Amino acid sequence: MLPFTCILIICILGPVSSFGRAAFNLSLPHQHPHPESVVHDVQRRLNVSISRRQALSVIQKDQCLTGNPIDDCWRCDPNWYNNRQRLADCSIGFGQGTLGGKGGRIYTVVDSSDNDVANPKPGTLRHAVIQDEPLWIIFSTNMVIKLKHELIFNSFKTVDGRGVTVHVTGNGCITLQYVSHVIIHNIHVHHCKPSGNADIASSPTHVGWRGRSDGDGISIFSSQKIWIDHCALSYCTDGLIDAIMGSTGITISNNYFSHHNEVMLLGHDDRHLADSGMQVTIAFNHFGEALVQRMPRCRLGYIHVVNNDFTAWEMYAIGGSANPTINSQGNRYTAPVDPNAKE
Repeated sequence: MLPFTCILIICILGPVSSFGRAAFNLSLPHQHPHPESVVHDVQRRLNVSISRRQALSVIQKDQCLTGNPIDDCWRCDPNWYNNRQRLADCSIGFGQGTLGGKGGRIYTVVDSSDNDVANPKPGTLRHAVIQDEPLWIIFSTNMVIKLKHELIFNSFKTVDGRGVTVHVTGNGCITLQYVSHVIIHNIHVHHCKPSGNADIASSPTHVGWRGRSDGDGISIFSSQKIWIDHCALSYCTDGLIDAIMGSTGITISNNYFSHHNEVMLLGHDDRHLADSGMQVTIAFNHFGEALVQRMPRCRLGYIHVVNNDFTAWEMYAIGGSANPTINSQGNRYTAPVDPNAKE
């Protein structure tokens, strides 16, 4: 039997007064004053990429262009390995302009260990991400990095897993807290567990006591200009990606999500009105097998969900409360067999 395709009806609960929303208008750094113009730019760039591909001959089509404006931006360069930082020019949506480590030096991770979270060993991923300077972080070989505790990033970092296979797993996983301009590209994040109650370095000069983390794959907390692209996320204790507490200017694109209950939370609490300034683009992702809900779950803010593939869900795909704007365009929804999950 062919799978059913449905149009998802989004139910918005819990009104927030127009005065309260206006009071927090443009309250966050990097919040765009005209979100609809960002949406139109995404549409324009997508149409340009598709038109270019359609204009090519059959032979040329087999070579490079995909119709995905992010991939078409860098993959057609046969010398991409030596021009890695071009990737920073390729984001779309609200995370466009995220610099990551652009302009900084290349830092090569050569050691997959994570033995000392307070004084990380040079050559490890933890040592790289806490540095104060912009860094473009790559890997010398395939790696499985089993974290001892949460991996706390400093600003202006790119983690670039192209050309190798990198798994980040274990305790805490990735924390982006009070930072900006972070790109995470082409890594696997999975089996993340709560951890904490430990001293953990967040910069070369600061080691602080951390309470217990939730076990998110990637936790974005009061951070701006974040781009997560071409990653695979699964099997975490809490969310695969959570963006809360006034985070904004985020693009989540080309990722594969699978085997998880609460996939993605955007917004901390219905009463946290600062999240009305949250702006997130969710584009070209595949929400795959064994997912239950929150693809995403939106509170407040402006969320653009465009050209994603929702293979199935057990409870619901997209949901919201506290009057978010959820702009859903060009997505494919393949509903589950359960009739109660089709509403």
